[in-house]
Amino acid sequence: MTNDDDFISRLIGFGLSEKEAQTYLHLLKYGPKTPSPLAKSLKTYREDVHRTLTSLIEKGMVRPSLDAPTVYTAVDLDTALEAALKKHESDLREMEVRKREIQELSRQQHFSPAPEMVTFKIIKSLRELVSVMVPTISKLEKGWDMVVPEQAIIFASQFGINPFTEAFIAEGGRVRVLLTDFSYASIPLVRELVQMGLEVRYLGQEGLVFTVFDEKISMSGINWQIRRFTGDQSIAALWTDDPSYAHYLLSTFEMLWQQAGSAEDRIRQLMEQGPL
Repeated sequence: MTNDDDFISRLIGFGLSEKEAQTYLHLLKYGPKTPSPLAKSLKTYREDVHRTLTSLIEKGMVRPSLDAPTVYTAVDLDTALEAALKKHESDLREMEVRKREIQELSRQQHFSPAPEMVTFKIIKSLRELVSVMVPTISKLEKGWDMVVPEQAIIFASQFGINPFTEAFIAEGGRVRVLLTDFSYASIPLVRELVQMGLEVRYLGQEGLVFTVFDEKISMSGINWQIRRFTGDQSIAALWTDDPSYAHYLLSTFEMLWQQAGSAEDRIRQLMEQGPL
């Protein structure tokens, strides 16, 4: 994963779209630009760039010049991130007000409750996986349980997932990791997870990939063949907020957790064998 990919993935996790993150990074690296050369550099249409710049201006991350032709400049990073945070806070306050107003109107109308709706979607790339996982981890309240292969802990390390996990644990959250496999090369990563406070066990049974957040949101791996750790690497995973499916996966996890061995025992075994 390149530094640019890493920077863009963090910006996406901060709430920017991929186009916004790419445009902002380009202006930071190469300086102020008008829309036409910017569109050429980003290999997109001028109208698309205009829409993205307008959105970045609203977020306080890009500043337009007053003269013609208009030149767009990236606001320095600290100021831009502060502006984005304030925009989120302002939007949240406004949404809270609207929520209370709608709830009051609902009570007055005496609506009949509708059946709970659930969502299913397919995650198609590592970049999209980051954009889904970071907000989910940031909202965790109780626990996070996962059955994952070695590739998943490499992904978490390289795409900046671990700091969010560590923050959740520091606030009293519980994270359990059941590794279906890991090699000698990944011993430092496994030990890092343990030091962060994650409970880690080793299953030694490849093929299973799933994770459950707060016993209500889940993600199951369909195709997890990762050949390179870049944002555009294709994967296939099913994400859903169906609590019944989450409970099914969690019951499977508990059964496997009892069967699994100690990660430290697996590490000792690999140390005795040495690197292959």
